[in-house]
Amino acid sequence: MDEPKGERERSPVLTGPVGRAVMVLALPVLVEQLLSFSVGMVDTYLASMSTNATTAVGSAAYVGWLASLIISFVGTGTTALVARHWGAGEHDAANRIANRSMAMAACMGLLVFVFVFFAAPAFAMLQQMEGETYDIVVRYLRLDGLGLIFASITLVGSAALRGAGNMRTPMKILGIVNVLNVIVSATLVYGLGPIPALGVDGIVIGTVVARTSGGLLMIWVLFRGNSGLQLHRHEIHLKGLEVTRIMRIGLPAASEGIIMWTGNLLFLMIISRLSLEGFSKPFYAAHIIGIRVEALTYLPAVAWGHAAATMIGQALGAGDAQRARRAGQMAVLQCSLLATGLMAFYYFGAEWIYTLMTKDVAVRAIGIPAFQFMALFQVPLVLSIVYVLALHGAGETRYPLIFTIIGVLFIRVPLGYLCGIVLHGGLIGAWIGMNVDVTVRAILLFIRFRWGNWQGTRV
Repeated sequence: MDEPKGERERSPVLTGPVGRAVMVLALPVLVEQLLSFSVGMVDTYLASMSTNATTAVGSAAYVGWLASLIISFVGTGTTALVARHWGAGEHDAANRIANRSMAMAACMGLLVFVFVFFAAPAFAMLQQMEGETYDIVVRYLRLDGLGLIFASITLVGSAALRGAGNMRTPMKILGIVNVLNVIVSATLVYGLGPIPALGVDGIVIGTVVARTSGGLLMIWVLFRGNSGLQLHRHEIHLKGLEVTRIMRIGLPAASEGIIMWTGNLLFLMIISRLSLEGFSKPFYAAHIIGIRVEALTYLPAVAWGHAAATMIGQALGAGDAQRARRAGQMAVLQCSLLATGLMAFYYFGAEWIYTLMTKDVAVRAIGIPAFQFMALFQVPLVLSIVYVLALHGAGETRYPLIFTIIGVLFIRVPLGYLCGIVLHGGLIGAWIGMNVDVTVRAILLFIRFRWGNWQGTRV
């Protein structure tokens, strides 16, 4: 039964100081993101046993990113619709959206696994990998694809819970997943008692075990219904207007993600060609380490972005467009302050970071100055992420798609190629293209959020 208006008005998401509400919603997601980051860093550290292993882990991160982007079209539509109905007190409608979303997530997870399994060799060849590196990367990607089936369920289930303002349950589930990943991967890499040392294969097996556990746990939580949303067997199907609504909002977001990933694959191809001698492991490894460490900036950006999306969706559902706009602005302000601190940490800690992450002197020589350059663009990076998620919370996905096409395909790739390869600028040259892209998109998104009519988006 839908919640009476009086109960709905007492929701902390819809009442009270906007800044405090944003902070309360963002902090659990930040903890969740920190745990995910620690897993990525542990995987990268475990892979430091060899440059081939680092390459495999980095490649899997890019493919896993693609999978999450493809699946995210379900998650984006789910958060926007659940939040809109929840803010209006229409809980039955929100539950129908959640049930359809989980059915879509399971189907998408299977499709992604099939795609990754057959595309793994092509992905390795496009980056000019061969010999042992090729074999390790292909095997790693195919094993990793198994876990993506259950990761899709976790991702979409988390999106539904966040739309209802429940940030703590996804934090707890993904916290368990991430801790399990670290324990199992480390055990299998080095061996323990009767358990043999599996090397790089141990990293990916640990990831699959953790992701599978997370998906099963999410299903169990949603079937119990203690979180405010509940799965019902007769509602888990792909029929009805709800599926169409999810796709209408989510497909542009998925297209945006796929374009972003495609641009980054082309960008990886540029990175792999920075050396005149063909594929260069030091350039590639320096890039992978830098990107993995910079993921630390994504943590608060995603956390505050999800907080903004939840508040904006619920505020618009409750008919309070002014509160929705203030929520987005406050999320950007709070997160930008954190990004400023990270900028200083990256710039002055670059040498320490690369010394910790790799024993290869050549990788350090390439990576340290490039990472200091990239450090200067952390605030634009945060703006580009928070504004996109804020607009997604309102169901606005078309303009972010247009801005991504402009930035990634017309700035990042061609400018990275020009400065990195044609002008022999090395990793810094390639990263010029990447950071100019981020800055341009941040400006365009700011203009759209500040002066656009996204509050009237039909969902």
